[in-house]
Amino acid sequence: MTYDVAALRAREFPWAAAGEAIYLNHASTGPLPERALQATADFNRLRCAPHRLTDAIQFEILARSRELLATLIGADTREIALAANTSFGINLAAFALPFHAGDVILSSEREFPANVYPWMQLAAKKGVVFRQLPCPDGVLDTELLARELEDERVAALTVSWVGFVTGARVDLAALGAMCRDRGVYFIVDAIQGLGPLTVDMRSTHVDIFACGAQKWLLSPWGSGFVYVRRDLVQQLEPHDVSWMDVKDSDDFTRLTDYDLTWREDARRFEFITLPFQDFAGMNASIELFHELGPSVVEQYVAGLADRIVSWAADRDVELVTPRDQRRRGGIVSVKPANARAVSDRLRAAGVSHSFREGAIRLSPHIYNTTAEIDAALELIGRPG
Repeated sequence: MTYDVAALRAREFPWAAAGEAIYLNHASTGPLPERALQATADFNRLRCAPHRLTDAIQFEILARSRELLATLIGADTREIALAANTSFGINLAAFALPFHAGDVILSSEREFPANVYPWMQLAAKKGVVFRQLPCPDGVLDTELLARELEDERVAALTVSWVGFVTGARVDLAALGAMCRDRGVYFIVDAIQGLGPLTVDMRSTHVDIFACGAQKWLLSPWGSGFVYVRRDLVQQLEPHDVSWMDVKDSDDFTRLTDYDLTWREDARRFEFITLPFQDFAGMNASIELFHELGPSVVEQYVAGLADRIVSWAADRDVELVTPRDQRRRGGIVSVKPANARAVSDRLRAAGVSHSFREGAIRLSPHIYNTTAEIDAALELIGRPG
């Protein structure tokens, strides 16, 4: 089962259909579908004449965002707090969870800085121990992790679902079960996974799941969310307090009836005012994923990634990303001889990609074609 890629390109990504560029850099920034551009423009037309823009219109956009995101990850809307980026959710985990001096926070090496610096700051401020475990083949070793979790001082595990350099993917279900069994908090930086991969929180134990939407979810900068497991929500207080985190703050007629009683759902963590126009655009993009089918998107992107992996396996090109499809997401990194010069060649030919840690990172998505993949690979494999 698939969808009509040519029709999708023509309708939502006309610049790609016109051959303007080969864009294989969704792990950096995702393009906006035409529907997201339209939704953002429609909101801004109202915003330019604020008398047309009611409170109901604004807050219905945010309610719709929570609904769409909850459906996407198999969660309840009460577990979704909207946020401007992934870092918000990681900071929420670091500074709202009840950590104490001497607690050990485990992670993996080569994590993206957004999932490192908050923990370094927590170590400096509270005296926790932040320890990054080695990943020789790019994937967190579950046997090593199991041994580390025997240490009663371990309080949390924080990892990226998909590594931004290697494209290696952790097994959320397996890691979540290990953490649950040992009473350890499990925090996930999901930005490089959600979109090309699917998840169901009803069957996957994650405590906090943070995800910006500007990459694989093809949404505006300034849109994203954090999932907080339902039975954890009411145990945590916001670290950064916003004026709408409290109960009854939707009633603007009595804002000076101050009452620091938190909302009962994850909205207690939202930092208002959010960029409504960006969430209007995000809603349009997430609706596209639902129309295509998240699992169908996952299969399609996996097929494009497989094409790159197979190509590298047949040539003298180092494959940084795991070969096994179950151990990777949408990112495939390769390291040909003279990789930086090859990266320059790709860029000169209009092939967008990233050069990360000495490797060429390719990240195709829902509208890319096998012809585009083959064109990029031909440039990478060209002698000289």
